[in-house]
Amino acid sequence: MRCPYCRHPDSRVVDSREAEDGQLIRRRRSCPECGRRFTTVEEAVLAVVKRSGVTEPFSRSKIITGVRKACQGRPVDDDALAVLAQRVEEAVRARGAAEVPSHDVGLAILGPLRELDEVAYLRFASVYRSFDCLGDFEREISVLRADRERADRKQADREAGHEVAGAVSG
Repeated sequence: MRCPYCRHPDSRVVDSREAEDGQLIRRRRSCPECGRRFTTVEEAVLAVVKRSGVTEPFSRSKIITGVRKACQGRPVDDDALAVLAQRVEEAVRARGAAEVPSHDVGLAILGPLRELDEVAYLRFASVYRSFDCLGDFEREISVLRADRERADRKQADREAGHEVAGAVSG
């Protein structure tokens, strides 16, 4: 690392610390030439490879903008969209690759969006997965219904289990 004061081409790392949940590394450096100290911040750049082959930096705001369109008219606030974008970024970064196809980013959006709002999920999925006909919507809605029924049964079983446990201990 070049010294910002004397432009010497080398420096020595004195201290390193993680910041922002490990997303950044702050390094305290010392110049062997002039002896002055300075701080650098390193961040792993995550690039998205679009279908055209063009690469661009990952952007949470771009995720929020795209999902906001699907959530138009739905009871979804900006905080929920910010959390969704954070979850998407964490999922994409967890893969450990420096570059990720835009298709994978879209897939990472679907899960959290489905949990957030089913109607917004259907809107986003219809564009993302290129629904061509009514049958595509019907299939996706039947999957959503089956998952919801499964979750409702699971919840009812848990609640029944608590009632039985309460009756036995009482």
